Amino acid sequence: MTSAVPFELPEAALARFRDILGDDAVHVDEAQRDEYRDPYWYQPDRTYDSSAVLYPSSTEQVQEIVRVAGEYGVPLWTSSQGRNNGYGGPSGRVKGSVLISFRRMNKVLEINHDLAYAVVEPGARWFDLYDALQESGNDDLLVSITDIGWGSVIGNSLDNGITYMPLGADFMAPTGMEVVLADGSLLRTGMGAMPGNKAWHTYKRGLGPTLDPLFTQSNFGIVTKMGFWLMPKPEAYAPLLMTIPRNDQLGQAVDIMRELRLEGTLRGVPSFYNIVAMAWQFPELGEYKGGKGIIPEEELDRMARDSGLGRWLMRGASWGPAEVVEAQVKRIKERWAEIEGSNVQHSTTYTRDNWGPFELLPDKIQAGVPSMDMANLVPEGIGHIGFSPVVPLLGSEVVKVERMMSEFIETRQNDNLSAGALVINDRSLVFVCNMNLVLDDEAQVKRSFDTVREMVKAFGAEGYGEYRAHIDFQDDAAEQYSFGDHAYRRFVEKIKDAVDPQGILSPGRHGIWPANRRP
Repeated sequence: MTSAVPFELPEAALARFRDILGDDAVHVDEAQRDEYRDPYWYQPDRTYDSSAVLYPSSTEQVQEIVRVAGEYGVPLWTSSQGRNNGYGGPSGRVKGSVLISFRRMNKVLEINHDLAYAVVEPGARWFDLYDALQESGNDDLLVSITDIGWGSVIGNSLDNGITYMPLGADFMAPTGMEVVLADGSLLRTGMGAMPGNKAWHTYKRGLGPTLDPLFTQSNFGIVTKMGFWLMPKPEAYAPLLMTIPRNDQLGQAVDIMRELRLEGTLRGVPSFYNIVAMAWQFPELGEYKGGKGIIPEEELDRMARDSGLGRWLMRGASWGPAEVVEAQVKRIKERWAEIEGSNVQHSTTYTRDNWGPFELLPDKIQAGVPSMDMANLVPEGIGHIGFSPVVPLLGSEVVKVERMMSEFIETRQNDNLSAGALVINDRSLVFVCNMNLVLDDEAQVKRSFDTVREMVKAFGAEGYGEYRAHIDFQDDAAEQYSFGDHAYRRFVEKIKDAVDPQGILSPGRHGIWPANRRP
């Protein structure tokens, strides 16, 4: 389908990059470049090696880098923090690509308290934005965060990464981008196209076509600045843990979730996880169970019963005025009680005057307090890749997908399905199959990648497509979007060729290849 012929970086181009950035911001040694590899990739495999890593400190330097890359035909691959572990990390699709790291462009540029938004550079982490809010006296504003705090606000947003508070639903927080295009020129999206416009980061559209979504999961430009909406600290916050005791109750629980969401009671991005996925997060379940063969259903039921966590456990929350939160929690408990043997664990309602400390990881995440707790729970020598199709929020659909996934994992991997689901809006969820990797076992890692690639195609045939994909099977995932003899792919390729005729910006990202690398 594509040509990923390795690229050799000309010495003349490397010298120009050094002139722009200085020697300390151009890394070419293998050890330095290896900091920008996915730690969940089998490390002796150098398929996605880079030739250099560049560390710009300003938008102007990014513009100069792009112009030089255009002169020499250098493929650039951009990452913000480079923490996209399990999806290929910061590695490029083309071997020998020059990586751009934004770790030195990590400023929080603006915090607007009254309108509740911030403006950040691409290297700004969730930790950085949280700290900036605390240190500037804006600690009454909250940021909807991911599970792990070291990632980039912009980087996560541009890969459609999911956050969990109310503004996380349907990716509502990102608003207004500044983008370096392939010719080195600068574009501002939405209302920002008007010089000095007052509503750039407050209004999601503009006059004419809305461009912001074109720069997510694409390779049409390099985002160097973005607005991100914040949430005023609510009067009350009630985190909840909700059990689903038996696996055969999953469909009923999903239908109750949908009804609670459609009526406006269950907000944010609730998520739920099966007992195998929970096994390395909860000491009640004993040691990590992955890679030891299939655990019988009877044993899984015993673990669910003895731990009190159920076969599935959902985390959710209510935010708002105290009387509203109280009413929502009451309503959720009433509906969840329809699931035989279930319970809703609600130990604390936090208030503005009693905001933490938060001991449990779900409570931190849904309060916008970033941490490394989840990353620290991953056992040594274990990694993962994900297969994550979008599924309608119907119990029958979710049960079908869960059974299909379980069959694949049991027959191909001799293991149990480790899965979670992120309820991204009122009508759909992202069902994440977490494929565990034993990182020093080449055969197991290869088998896992082969299994996911097979799943991409099998689930695509059933009408379920990935919401994001590992670089190693992005072409396979994109191939499933084939309506109209791949009308979508042809359309985005036309955009790519128009805005990046040299094909230098992240060639192959999510299956979008430039003309000079297509057959």
